Amino acid sequence: MNEPNAAQATYWNDQAGPTWAEVQGQLDRQLEGLGRRGMAALAAKAGERILDVGCGTGQTSLELARAVGADGAVLGVDISATLLEVARRRAEGVPGLSFAEGDAQVFAFQPGGFDGVFSRFGVMFFADPAAAFANIRKALKPGGRLAFVCWRPPAENPMMVLPMQAAAPLLPPQPPSDPEAPGPFAFADAGRTGRLLTTAGFEDVAFTPYDELVSPGDLETTLALSFRIGGLGGILRENPELREPVVPLVRAALAAHDGPDGVRLGAAVWIVTARSPG
Repeated sequence: MNEPNAAQATYWNDQAGPTWAEVQGQLDRQLEGLGRRGMAALAAKAGERILDVGCGTGQTSLELARAVGADGAVLGVDISATLLEVARRRAEGVPGLSFAEGDAQVFAFQPGGFDGVFSRFGVMFFADPAAAFANIRKALKPGGRLAFVCWRPPAENPMMVLPMQAAAPLLPPQPPSDPEAPGPFAFADAGRTGRLLTTAGFEDVAFTPYDELVSPGDLETTLALSFRIGGLGGILRENPELREPVVPLVRAALAAHDGPDGVRLGAAVWIVTARSPG
């Protein structure tokens, strides 16, 4: 694959994709409230055409389809055929909902074909985010709306970093990360993200911080999930011999947040909104 995001396509099809498909239920539970807050900002209406970028296994696309109703339409686009296979199964029989495999940075969207664009954690992985947002903006009608959810900095997100921090004493040293490289926290800096959107031609760009305690389930569910996805999951895939030694450390850290509603950890996001000119 010679597309600009070939590395991401490989990652989400061959590496992370199969795991995310298997744990779809836990991830949906964990991220559902954050996505709904973003969809409230988009405010999709009956009869509208909505584009869902980085739709993954389809939870947000299904909710958007309910919002626009039988007279509307939702197109979910994702770079991962693995995740789209799950999304299509979940969407069987839902009117107006369809999916396409593709890279939204270069996808040939119908110009002016959508009233709104939404994404829940699906826009932070572009090799060239300015080009990607410009392509997405062209898919909007004049005055069309954009709303997406992205992570604020790691230090504000125990949900994302607590397992890694707990296991750190037993892990090999990790190289420093590039805060602007494609990845979960690429848009944590609102100033940079705002400039990218403005350069791509968007207007009325706004950032609203939102915080929520989220949970994928009980202690054992959360522990197992932390070993399969995220930074710690990646390290343990490469160093499986470390799994058993770090279990007590991560379990103890998560147990401190366990309760009747499962392990609840803080999630801190930006709800980003903008508008296409016109």
